[in-house]
Amino acid sequence: QVQLVESGGGLVQAGESLRLSCAASGTVFGINAMGWYRQAPGKQRELVARMSNGGSTNYADSVKGRFTISRDNAKNTVYLQMNSLKPEDTAVYYCHVRRILNDYWGQGTPVTVSS
Repeated sequence: QVQLVESGGGLVQAGESLRLSCAASGTVFGINAMGWYRQAPGKQRELVARMSNGGSTNYADSVKGRFTISRDNAKNTVYLQMNSLKPEDTAVYYCHVRRILNDYWGQGTPVTVSS
């Protein structure tokens, strides 16, 4: 099992920045991808960004150029630097880890961007 603990969400104004962190613990050997998803009220959960062990990244089109994902493999931690936040970025952000064939989710951290 993998346990995920997220931090860094909060309330900010449009144009400001936030940095999310997610630390993985437990059976972390074999983790191959770490990333972030988000779910806004009334919408489906969507991929925000993810990074493989090899360092390749995927971003949602809506966040390209504003958000940056990074990993510290020694600490089993993934980060999401969010700049130039917009009200439409308001959502609960979930950390996601894929370990072998299993998916693990954090409890979610809310991000609210006011206009």
